[in-house]
Amino acid sequence: MEEIDYSKIGLKAGLEIHQQLDTGKLFSRTPSLLRSDKPDYVVSRRLHAVAGEEGEIDSAVEHEAALDKEFIYEGYDDTISLVELDESPPQSLDQDALEETIKIALLLNCEIYPVSQIMRKTVIDGSNTSGFQRTVLIGHDGFVETSLGKVGIESVALEEDAARIISKDGKETRYRLDRLGIPLVEVATFPDLKNAEHVKETALKLGEILRAGKAKRGIGTIRQDVNISIKGHDRVEIKGFQDPKMMIKTVNLEIERQQKDLKEKKKEGGVRNALSDGITEFLRPIPGRARMYPETDLELLRIGRHDINDAKRNLPKLKSEKRNELKKFGLSEELMNLILADGEMSEEFNILMKVYDGNADLVGKMVSLWRNELTKKSGKKVEEVKQVLGERELEKILEAVKSRDLEEGEVKRVMGDVLSGIEIEEAIKIEKVDDNELEEKIRKLIKEKPGLRENAYMGLVMKEMKGKIDSKKAMELVKKVLEE
Repeated sequence: MEEIDYSKIGLKAGLEIHQQLDTGKLFSRTPSLLRSDKPDYVVSRRLHAVAGEEGEIDSAVEHEAALDKEFIYEGYDDTISLVELDESPPQSLDQDALEETIKIALLLNCEIYPVSQIMRKTVIDGSNTSGFQRTVLIGHDGFVETSLGKVGIESVALEEDAARIISKDGKETRYRLDRLGIPLVEVATFPDLKNAEHVKETALKLGEILRAGKAKRGIGTIRQDVNISIKGHDRVEIKGFQDPKMMIKTVNLEIERQQKDLKEKKKEGGVRNALSDGITEFLRPIPGRARMYPETDLELLRIGRHDINDAKRNLPKLKSEKRNELKKFGLSEELMNLILADGEMSEEFNILMKVYDGNADLVGKMVSLWRNELTKKSGKKVEEVKQVLGERELEKILEAVKSRDLEEGEVKRVMGDVLSGIEIEEAIKIEKVDDNELEEKIRKLIKEKPGLRENAYMGLVMKEMKGKIDSKKAMELVKKVLEE
């Protein structure tokens, strides 16, 4: 692939990123829960082209309606409401989702709209039972800092996610309603991205900001589109622009495709799908303004100064900020990565370091490495282990270390004892065994089982004494006897 002069070709590129929030559904009080069990019922619908607010039928809508597709929707009695079935008006906006979106808009340096009209956006692929998606603008005219300067943020919106596709067979498409209504934050940049590398850098930066708060994790929870055009060519929107490893290649291949279009006297834009090898395929025409019209079942959204001030007081820290804080404690890269893998873990680490200002590696291993190891060894669920070995329990263990009632080398053993059901006060106790008595036991073990290594003898000693001795002193005595 030849080197591209992005300035010469007049590249215009911008991003649209959608991130699911880990809250209740946006317009119903049902859980944001994806299910794999057999649905309780199915319903069937067809798409009909209707005029938008300006009295025109959107070209993309007209295109899809002409295909005469049938849409099948699967649902559950206990987690899908009449709102998702479009059999009941929407309920008020979920407050947790609204608060999280305001925080994201502030992290992106946006102005917050004091009053917004919730809008209906016509959906043409059948992924919404109503035929439209509800969306509301929250912020505008922000920016994010990058290595090539500021990238403008055109808008931050809050909208409902679509139903998820289960199967497609000819004209019939089958959806499941469990995803429909999950809150989505949509961030759209201005076309300020200067080259393919800049597109990738900005996408990763925006992803970090969007995941700083109550974001859902896992495959499918974040979706990215990129808008690209070169001088003389109409805008192309590329869907499925998720994989960071393919971003640069996808942008450059789309530029080459548009250059070929211009040589053939073509300039039409459209919506295209990103494939795994970096090329794209046509999906449908670019939707126009005719697809938007006001939501008449809901009042105007009003965001007051107190709402903004509350959000400012509770802004989440970015992962890069948390990493810089952890570096100050001198933690290893491995421990930092383990702690940062869980958003709550870094907060827990910081709180425990206020209790015990000694060995940061010890605290880091307690909240991450050792708790992870004990989870695998016990076969218990992560949530159960965190409940038994929570912040308060780890704090008690560290208080015992601080008061010299417990050696650092005994901490992991105590955590395991507590997880097995032993009371924490009992697990912390260490038998006050006389050095001479302990040495005598070690000599006896070595005589009975000669030829073992230090660690093997150490294991036998700890097992006989049920772990409740000073392991450091025991190891010193094992080495002393073996060296004689």
